[in-house]
This record gives sequence, C-alpha cells and structure tokens, in this order.
Amino acid sequence: MNPYVRDRINRKLDTLTDERLYQVLDYVEFLESKYAEKPAPATNVFQKFTDGVEDTLRAGGLAVGTVSEAMGFLNKAMGVLNNVAQTGKTVATDVMTTAKTVADQIGAPPPAGAPAQGAAPAGGPAQGSPAQGGPAPTSPPNASSAPANATPPPPTA
Repeated sequence: MNPYVRDRINRKLDTLTDERLYQVLDYVEFLESKYAEKPAPATNVFQKFTDGVEDTLRAGGLAVGTVSEAMGFLNKAMGVLNNVAQTGKTVATDVMTTAKTVADQIGAPPPAGAPAQGAAPAGGPAQGSPAQGGPAPTSPPNASSAPANATPPPPTA
C-alpha cells in the first residue's frame, strides 16, 4: 500500500466516531470481497478469534462503546496469550538446541589430546579412554551392547 495514501486515510479516519469507523470497516471488507487483487495477509488464531468476537458483539446490537471496551480488554488478554505462546516457543527452541548440543558432544570423538568426556557410563571412565590406555572411541556406546569388561548389573528381587 502506498504509505502516502495510508497516511491520508488515517488522518481522515481520526476525525470519525467509533460508530462511523465500524461503517468504514464494513465498507472496506465489502470492497475487499469484491475487488481484492491479492489474498489478505494470514492472521493468527488469536486475531481470528478476536475478529469473530467483535463481529458477534456488533451483530448483537451492542452499543459501539461497549464493543470497543470489550475489544480493548480482549486485545490485552490476547497480547498476554501471545507473549505466553512466544515464551513457550522460545523455551522449546532452547531445550532442543541444548539437547542437540549435548548429543553432538556425546556422539563426536574428543579433540586430539583431550580426555574423553561426556561418553562415560554411569559407573566409570569411558571405554577406550586415555585413563584405560586405549584409543578414543569412534562412536558412542550402544545401550544394547555392554563393553567386554563391564560387570553385569546386580539381580533384582
């Protein structure tokens, strides 16, 4: 959209009451349905919900001031939910990044001259570590195959 036209329209809209602005919105939606050259930008679930609630309140014949006030509260609530959703995504991304980093560190051979770390079973040093005098492992130990020198677990009662 041409920014100069947008600014001019906004200046004109600033002079109108909320009731008239809803009429303008209805007209713009009508024009969009008839003449839109491209699809409207995708909205998120929260915005679709908010728009639906607003349309329902308006169709119910509520006063414009009441609808505006209700939408103000709803928009604040949607802002909080958006922040919560974004925080959840950030935490999930951080967890995945950390898990990948740890997996890469465990699965990768240690740098030359460095002791093997992170690949040791819970009971002692890693198989083939410099502490045992053997070469560094080429792949991480498999849970289904125990090292030849490992002691079997105690029997469970």
